[in-house]
Amino acid sequence: MSDLIKHECGIGLIRLLKPLDYYQEKYKNPLWGLNKMYLLMEKQRNRGQDGAGLVSVKLNVRPGLPYMHRLRDNDPEPWTNIFRQIDQQTAAFKQRFPKNHHEGDVLKQHFDYSGEVLLGHLRYGTHGTYGIEAVHPVIRNSEYQNRSLALAGNFNLTNVDYLFQKLVELGQHPRYQTDTETVLERIGHFLDVANEALYRKFKKDGFSRAERAIHISEELNLVKMMKNAAKAWDGGYVIGGVVGNGDAFVVRDPNGIRPCFYLQTDEYVVAASERAAITSIFNAFPRDIQELQPGNILSIKSNGDVKVKEFTEPQQKLSCSFERIYFSRGNDLDIYRERKSLGAHVVPAVIKSIDDDLDNTIFGYIPNTAESAFWGMVKELEQHLNNQKIEWIQQLGSKPNVEDISRIINMRPRVEKIILKDVKMRTFIADDNSRDDLVAHVYDITRGIVRNDIDNLVLIDDSIVRGTTLRQSILNILARLRPKKIVIVSSAPQIRYPDCYGIDMSQINKLIAFQAAVALLRERGLEGTLDRVYEKIVSMKKEGTMTEKNVVKEIYAPFTEEEISAKITQILRPEEFVPDLDIIYQPLENLAKAIPGHLGDWYFSGNYPTPGGNKVVNQAYLNFYEGRNERAYQMMH
Repeated sequence: MSDLIKHECGIGLIRLLKPLDYYQEKYKNPLWGLNKMYLLMEKQRNRGQDGAGLVSVKLNVRPGLPYMHRLRDNDPEPWTNIFRQIDQQTAAFKQRFPKNHHEGDVLKQHFDYSGEVLLGHLRYGTHGTYGIEAVHPVIRNSEYQNRSLALAGNFNLTNVDYLFQKLVELGQHPRYQTDTETVLERIGHFLDVANEALYRKFKKDGFSRAERAIHISEELNLVKMMKNAAKAWDGGYVIGGVVGNGDAFVVRDPNGIRPCFYLQTDEYVVAASERAAITSIFNAFPRDIQELQPGNILSIKSNGDVKVKEFTEPQQKLSCSFERIYFSRGNDLDIYRERKSLGAHVVPAVIKSIDDDLDNTIFGYIPNTAESAFWGMVKELEQHLNNQKIEWIQQLGSKPNVEDISRIINMRPRVEKIILKDVKMRTFIADDNSRDDLVAHVYDITRGIVRNDIDNLVLIDDSIVRGTTLRQSILNILARLRPKKIVIVSSAPQIRYPDCYGIDMSQINKLIAFQAAVALLRERGLEGTLDRVYEKIVSMKKEGTMTEKNVVKEIYAPFTEEEISAKITQILRPEEFVPDLDIIYQPLENLAKAIPGHLGDWYFSGNYPTPGGNKVVNQAYLNFYEGRNERAYQMMH
């Protein structure tokens, strides 16, 4: 994805099921779990550059000692900064206890981050503040362990305004109208409700206050608590939480929009946003790592009892296909195969664009995350060429010339590393001309490979969302190579609709596919469609039916995918651009073939998995039509 699109956060939860001394004896490190948490965050660094945080909760500490500790950072490489601070504390601790710093009891009493429950978070801020207060985990403190709560999540809710009002009706006074604050206070409210009900029960049974606290901890029902808390949520979410008594949980939304995987052994339970991270860090087989199913909760009681149950009714699984196309790390076996399949499925359109002239075509990719799709495309091109070779050899007759056979069987698609990203440009120069000159050097090209005015140049990208980088930088850079034709291929379909479940693209007018559709409507005298769609949405807003239907689909209805791609090509073609240009998108029908288990395609199809999605797309259109440069949903975490 050459356009900079911020996206979904990452979480990690580790629950040690043995005493710290066990890990000292087996792994020669009582802080084995803490080291694993660092690696879990490092391996998911692709999921957050805006902040990172860690909560450590200790089990069974004596009164007078703190049981929950948190570190957060929002400077560059925040996860590294957090563990640098922990390393400094570790060094000081070892100096203080040179002989017994490895003993579990000493660690539990004197070292802050020696907890058996660890919750980490990596943040990509989709909107709102980037200050330290916006960084997860967030905490709701109490003098009672059973009421203290730490949360970290990968989520966006579309109905924050409604949920905020519900909190107000409960008598609360939330500090901020964000989904983070709303989720924290709503779960906290039902945690309080559960505590109060159990307190009354055990008081009636005649237990002392201290005994009641113990029994509340044992009987606190995380499944029931989350069922009540999430009842009105609309959006995509994976949320991890730790109660002060050591109970821990991870929940996933009913449609499974956000990803979550877990692994349980007799030594630990780990949950994370990326299966590949668990595989690498815990040296596990992918088949042993479970996907947390939609509408399910992974709960781990303070006594180590682990359960996976439904906490809300699962709906059709519509997990985010963009995770598979771009966001998740490509060393997950399934994701690697799916990305290769995406590359293979665009080959017919590529062959058509270059008139099947493989001899005079060079293939490459940009950016590096498109490499898997590139190899899938190349493999399919090789198969296409092999089919042609059979025909050519048959045409040689019964006594073919050896040189002719050799020439045919040695033909291969021409694969080259043509362009690479060289530096990360800073925008400290205000002058537009100077900045444009700098941007022109963000990418380096390999000169001397492309035969001027003879060779076609085909480059595959993960997706083309806004096209800004293509128009302002990449296409002009490639034109310096003087190819006959440039073909830019998107392994993803046309992104036509805004996202409200995590990706930072809530303004529909910034999507190049939408710009193309609007341009076609105006070119063909169909401007009335723009007005009619607006009038329908205004009427729906008055009637309170914005969630019922995505009316914006009517903007695209008159046109084929090919027509919109052709208009995108015209829009993104720079001035004074010499080579022929073709921009190709993955046909939408191929997406389910390449990624069969992850059917969340609302940004391509407009079929949103929750009612809130329809509300957001309709509001996004209102904002466009009325010329309001603002988001279509409330500020997020």
